[in-house]
Amino acid sequence: MTQTQTRPFNRYRFTAALSNVLINIALALFAIACLIPLLMIISASLSDEVAIAKYGYTLIPTQFSTLAYQFILRDPSQILRAYAVTGFVTVAGTLSGLTISAMLGYALSRRSFAPRRALSFYVFFTMLFNGGLIPFYLFVVQTLKMKNSILALILPLLVNGWNVLILRTTFQQLSDDLLDAARIDGASEWRIFFQVVVPTSTPVLATVALFMMLGYWNDWWLSLLFIDNRNLYTIQYLLYNIQASVQAINSDPRVLQALGAIAVPAETTRMALAVFAVGPIAFAYLFLQKYLVRGITIGSLKG
Repeated sequence: MTQTQTRPFNRYRFTAALSNVLINIALALFAIACLIPLLMIISASLSDEVAIAKYGYTLIPTQFSTLAYQFILRDPSQILRAYAVTGFVTVAGTLSGLTISAMLGYALSRRSFAPRRALSFYVFFTMLFNGGLIPFYLFVVQTLKMKNSILALILPLLVNGWNVLILRTTFQQLSDDLLDAARIDGASEWRIFFQVVVPTSTPVLATVALFMMLGYWNDWWLSLLFIDNRNLYTIQYLLYNIQASVQAINSDPRVLQALGAIAVPAETTRMALAVFAVGPIAFAYLFLQKYLVRGITIGSLKG
């Protein structure tokens, strides 16, 4: 009787273990498949331009060359300066935007806040319509006087309606008993927000922070509109200008003759620019990836 009861249990354990192994193998293969394009970009950036044209993209450079990086780093100071500007804009914009969005989302989640429905509709309305490019440009340049200002790279992306609604939905799921207990103990709304709401909502806050970081880091459009001072170029806009310069140089034989070159390596330079653009922000995932899926799940919008 004991043996007949043990066999199904062992079979169940074997099936569960086999399922875990197969799932892990599938996830590992998927991770490798996602990693291969990045490795090919790095390999292409370290390859010779002629080798790429002849052999295509490979995981290992067929003919090793650092000419693309030499061309980009011919003036390292501009790269470092652009990284500094982008880093400051990303950190300042993310911290400020996350604080404002979280406070707004918390206010919209409280039933005691009378205008929450009207304000929620206003936030949602901004996701559907905007004032247009020309009014936006005139408002920033003429009204706010932020031409060639670091604030022009921060303020337009400070608050996003989608992020506010995600935070509002998350805060609505907090226990009212927990908040009421804090009020009975004499805590103010500020103290409840920073010492109760924020610590219990770390996953969704980290997820929204990651979205904001990516938005600020990858932005080049605001620099194109409002920045003429090269000292305020972001890394994405600087790389955009470098790529445009490569195309202009290769299209003008006189410039190539003055440089004493047949052609600037356009394809390998493009891949090297991608490495410069993606590399630093990829490290953010190492610290925030554990919150990403959980934060999206917790903060998912309800109908």
